[in-house]
Amino acid sequence: MTVTSAALPRPIAPADVPALAHLNDAAVPAVNELGAAGLAAHVPGCDVALVVPDDDGAPLAFVLAVAPGAGYASENYRWFSEHRPGSLYVDRIVVAPHAHGRGLGRTLYAAVAGRAHELGLGEITCEVNLEPPNSQSLAFHARLGFRQVGEQVTKGGAVRVALLARTLDGGHAGEQVRALTA
Repeated sequence: MTVTSAALPRPIAPADVPALAHLNDAAVPAVNELGAAGLAAHVPGCDVALVVPDDDGAPLAFVLAVAPGAGYASENYRWFSEHRPGSLYVDRIVVAPHAHGRGLGRTLYAAVAGRAHELGLGEITCEVNLEPPNSQSLAFHARLGFRQVGEQVTKGGAVRVALLARTLDGGHAGEQVRALTA
């Protein structure tokens, strides 16, 4: 598996689902386990569903984001719908461990920011685990300009999350998209 610096996201195809489910489920507890059937059921409800493949087509990273008004039953999506309406919610972003530090997360967030701009949305939102801790993700999101706007306990008390938001200025969204990829 090789990665070029020009790795670009593309829409997730049905054939990607088994490999993406493996990548997702290997990232537990940073994200919740879905399995191939769960991921296949979730992708069509996402407004953004992108994968970054390596030169051989194997997935290195992916992002799923849900627009306002979707019928998504996530506790975190529901919190953002109530407290931060008008945001594009990043349900999950996963980068293969061997591909960390190559800018793939920034590339995927730039695509999410571009889609938020197209939809006329002012924010990108997401959550990151505080318990169990995910300090790498918290630091990554802070570097991208996310700030904590709330906190909640989910999954019946098993997980505590920081609820994060990144504002996108309507007049400067293109500059902010470029800044995310820089």
